[in-house]
Amino acid sequence: MGSQFFIFLLLVHVLVQGKMDTETSFDENYEVIWGDDHVVFLNQRKEIQLTMDNSSGSGFGSKMAYGSGFFNMKIKVPNRNSAGVVTAYYLSSEGSKHDELDFEFLGNREGKPYRLQTNVFVDGQGNREQRIRLWFDPTADFHNYRILWNQHQIVFYVDNVPIRVFKNKTNIGVGYPSKAMKIQATLWDAESWATNGGKTKTDWLYAPFKANFQGFHVSACQVLTSNATNCSSDNFWWNRHKFWQLDPVRQTQYQRIKHKYTTYDYCTDRKRYPQIPLECL
Repeated sequence: MGSQFFIFLLLVHVLVQGKMDTETSFDENYEVIWGDDHVVFLNQRKEIQLTMDNSSGSGFGSKMAYGSGFFNMKIKVPNRNSAGVVTAYYLSSEGSKHDELDFEFLGNREGKPYRLQTNVFVDGQGNREQRIRLWFDPTADFHNYRILWNQHQIVFYVDNVPIRVFKNKTNIGVGYPSKAMKIQATLWDAESWATNGGKTKTDWLYAPFKANFQGFHVSACQVLTSNATNCSSDNFWWNRHKFWQLDPVRQTQYQRIKHKYTTYDYCTDRKRYPQIPLECL
């Protein structure tokens, strides 16, 4: 019964948010942060297209910072020959010792699959990369990419399927994101590392590269200062007990992703980490 209720609640949220997403204008919660002349507004500013050529990429970010929430963006990434091109959707705090939660789509030669990389930064320390191959073509249509962030866990979702879980293990000395973060999305040239470790470079003959974004409603706790402690209240639905861990159905989905679609996991990389990182135990 508990698992069924959880699924029902999540489905209701998805339906409600989907309606709000289609009604929310970009300008309500977001603003362009760089590459103004490489940004195109569509559908009465309910869709935005970031473009990149050899002169510049582009990006947008939220006007507000948040201390917890269930963040969602609908994204369609560049098609054709996108090697070296990175489309990113992430949360990030300010300062050198920043917290950050990343979705990074790593482009590839035409006909070869995208890799979706996730990463978690705490106090400026990242190097927690995990990569999966997607079970669909992310260039063909929009898909939902979500991040659940509360005091107990961070869950990365693709179309409601969990692909990564980062648990709060501060009790054993593992850092956990706690700073107020803004939402950002960018399209940029990362040919030095993004495809085949930087061996495959960006082919500018295919420029401009284009990534499209929809769904600008935000379900999160706004923070007016750098202190996000008030955002752990269970008055926010994403902080309630049922979201402290995956329910059995989501846990099964998550295990399937790990076994079938994961192409890299820092937790199992003994060259980089001879000792297993504490958060991986």
